[in-house]
Amino acid sequence: QVRLVESGGGLVQPGGSLRLSCATSGFAFSSAVMSWYRQAPGKERELVASTTSAGTGNITNYADSVKGRFTISRDNAKNTLYLQMTNLKSEDTAVYYCNGRTPFGWYNYWGQGTQVTVSS
Repeated sequence: QVRLVESGGGLVQPGGSLRLSCATSGFAFSSAVMSWYRQAPGKERELVASTTSAGTGNITNYADSVKGRFTISRDNAKNTLYLQMTNLKSEDTAVYYCNGRTPFGWYNYWGQGTQVTVSS
């Protein structure tokens, strides 16, 4: 059974920080491209950050809107993905989703999402 379970969302003030986690099971996490997406009210789902394991380390990429503020990381031993978010802005308010894509795109898995609300 494939599971991707996000946690760590909540209400924070502008400028605050949150750390999201995605605990997974049931697929080859270490071989998968893992990503965080988000969807704000009235907007399309967008890619926030992704990470791919490589021999020299993890390859990461970020949306321009979060560069310098968010950090994606993974613990392959724990099959867990993280997103450290700092200097949060109201524009970051969204439901954040964990995504896993296996090699060759054979499978594409999604979590149920966790709500992040940035408001004073």
